[in-house]
Amino acid sequence: MSDAPPIDPSAARAAIHALLRAVGAPVESDPELAETPERVADMFVNELLDGYRVDIPALLRDGVSANEPGLVLLRDVRFTFVCPHHLLPSIGRAHIGYLPGPRVVGLGTIVKLVEAFAHRLVLQETLGQNVVDALVRHLSARGAAIAIQGAHSCLSARGQEQRDATVITTAFAGSLAGGAERDAFFRSLGAFSSA
Repeated sequence: MSDAPPIDPSAARAAIHALLRAVGAPVESDPELAETPERVADMFVNELLDGYRVDIPALLRDGVSANEPGLVLLRDVRFTFVCPHHLLPSIGRAHIGYLPGPRVVGLGTIVKLVEAFAHRLVLQETLGQNVVDALVRHLSARGAAIAIQGAHSCLSARGQEQRDATVITTAFAGSLAGGAERDAFFRSLGAFSSA
C-alpha cells in the first residue's frame, strides 16, 4: 500500500474553513459557504487526491498471459489532475502504449493506473513518467510510452491567463525509450484520428 500519511477528513474540513476565513470570505454568515468546507474537503479526499490510496503493484499484479509482440495503444484517456504548486485542478488526455511482456492487463486497468497517478499532487511531466515506469516495473512490459496533453488551470485562470494554451509531454521506459519501437509509437498515434 502507499506510504502516504493517514487521511484526516476533519482536519481537511478545518483547513478549508480556515482558508476561507483567512481570505476574508464570510464563511460564518453566507449560507452559500456554510457547507463549502465539507464539500471541498470531500472532493479532495475522495476524488481529486484519492490516488494516494491506490496500491500500484497490486493494481498491475493480475493479468493474463500474453504472447503478442505488438504494441498495445490506448488513446484519449481523459483525466483530472491537481497542480502541486497552486492546488488547481487541470484536465488532461493521455495516449498510452506498451509492449507486453509475459502478461497483459485489461484496458480499464490502464485507465485506473493513469487515474491513480493523476489523483495525486503531481506535475504533468512526472505523471507520465510514473505511468510508464509502473508498466515496465510492475507489469513487466518490455517498453512503455505515453503522450499527455494538458490544459492547466494555473496557466488559464491566473498569471498570464492563457486560456487556450495546452502542454504536451512525453515519457518513455524500457525498449520504447528509443529507436524504431519509439518511432512506431508515434506513427501509431498519427495513424488514427482522435475522437
